[in-house]
Amino acid sequence: MFRFLLDRDTWQEVYDSLSKNQLRTIITMIGVWWGVLLLIGLLGSARGMENSFNRLFGDFATNSVFIWGQSTSKPFKGFQEGRRVRLSLSDAKKVEENIQGIDFVVPRNQNQSTVMRNFLSGSFNVAGDYPLLDDVQKKKLLFGRFINQNDIEKSKKVAVISEDIFKQLFDKKEEPIGAFIQINSMNFTVIGVFEESNIQMGPGSDIHIPFTTFQQIYNQGDKIGWIMVTGKPEYNIKQIELDTKLLLRNLNNIHPKDARAFGSFNLGENFDKFTGFLTGMQFLTWFVGIATLIAGVFAIGNILLITVKERTKEIGVRRALGATPFEIKKQIVAEAVFLTLIAGIFGIITGGWILILLDHFYGQGDDATLVNASVSITIVFVALLILVALGTLIGLIPAFKATSVKPIEALREE
Repeated sequence: MFRFLLDRDTWQEVYDSLSKNQLRTIITMIGVWWGVLLLIGLLGSARGMENSFNRLFGDFATNSVFIWGQSTSKPFKGFQEGRRVRLSLSDAKKVEENIQGIDFVVPRNQNQSTVMRNFLSGSFNVAGDYPLLDDVQKKKLLFGRFINQNDIEKSKKVAVISEDIFKQLFDKKEEPIGAFIQINSMNFTVIGVFEESNIQMGPGSDIHIPFTTFQQIYNQGDKIGWIMVTGKPEYNIKQIELDTKLLLRNLNNIHPKDARAFGSFNLGENFDKFTGFLTGMQFLTWFVGIATLIAGVFAIGNILLITVKERTKEIGVRRALGATPFEIKKQIVAEAVFLTLIAGIFGIITGGWILILLDHFYGQGDDATLVNASVSITIVFVALLILVALGTLIGLIPAFKATSVKPIEALREE
C-alpha cells in the first residue's frame, strides 16, 4: 500500500481523473472545505470566549458565595416581622468554625463617603477589608501595595484607591503613593492604586481601607455588611450556602423558613452555569462541524459514483489487461481521500485566516470579547484523521460499484 501511494502513476491517474471535469471537482470539494472552515472557526471562537471568561474570572475564587443581612419576613421568638438583620464578626467566626468545606470567610463592610484632595472631591464607596481579600479577589495593582496585617493590627489610616479616583483627584504625572486624601474629613495615606475589573463580583468598592480602621471611624463595633464564603474545590458551594444560611438563622433568632432574612449571590453556581454553556457550545460546534463534514464527504462519494459510471469502459479495459479488483478499489479510494484532504487543508488554512481576523478585530484590549481565538494542533490533527477516515469509507462505495461490473460487460458499455 505504501508503495502504491508513492507510485507516480497513481497520482497521475488521480490527476487525470479529477481534471476531466474541473468545475465539478471544485464544487464537490466546497462542501468539505466549508465543513472544516466551520469547525475551525467555531471551535476557535469558543476557545476565545473561554479565554476571555477565564481572564475575567482568573483572579477570583470562583467557588464562593456572598451573604448579607436584610430584613425578616416572619415573626420568631418574640421578634416582629421586618426586623433588620445585621451580621457580626462573631457570626463570621462561627461560620468558619462550623461549616464543613469552607476554605475562607472574609468579613467586609462598606459605606458611601465624601473623598477630597486639595479642591477636588467626589462621593465614593469605601470598603473596610482584610488582607485576605487580595487572595480571593486579586487586585491588579498599578502602584504600591494592598492592605497588610500590620495595617489591621495598628488600625492605620491608609487607603488603596481605584484608578478612576486617581484620575479624578490627581494630576496625570503625579505620584500617588504617600499622598494624602480626605475621607469624611480624615486624612488617609494612599498606599496603592488598583485597576478596576471589567466584571464586578459582589458590591463594588472604590477605596479599600483596613477593616479595623473602618469599624472605628464609622462606629460599627463588631457589625459587618456581608461575608464572602469561599469553599474548597471539592465541595458544593450551593450546599455550603444553604448550611451557612441555616447556621446564621439559628445565631440570629430567625424563623427557619424565612427566605428574606438573608440575601446572597452564589458566584460558584453562576460560574458553573457559564462553564456549562461553554461546554455545550463546544459540543454543538463539534456536532455542526462534523455533520457538515459528513455532508461534504457524501457529496464527494456521489460525484465519484458518477465518475465511475463515466469510466465504466476504462475500468473494463484495465480489468481485461489484468488489473485486480483490489487495485481498482485502491485507485478510487485514493481519489476520494485526495479530494477530502485537499479540501480539508484549504479549510484549515482559511479557518486560520478567519481566526486571525477575529483576533485582530475582537481580541485586542482589556475588554476583548474573544481572547486568543485559536485551535490546538491536536484538534487540527484529529480533523485531518476524521477526513481520511471519512474519505476512505465514502470512497469504498464507488470502489465496490466499479468492481461489481464484469469486464466483458464493461467493454460493451457505450
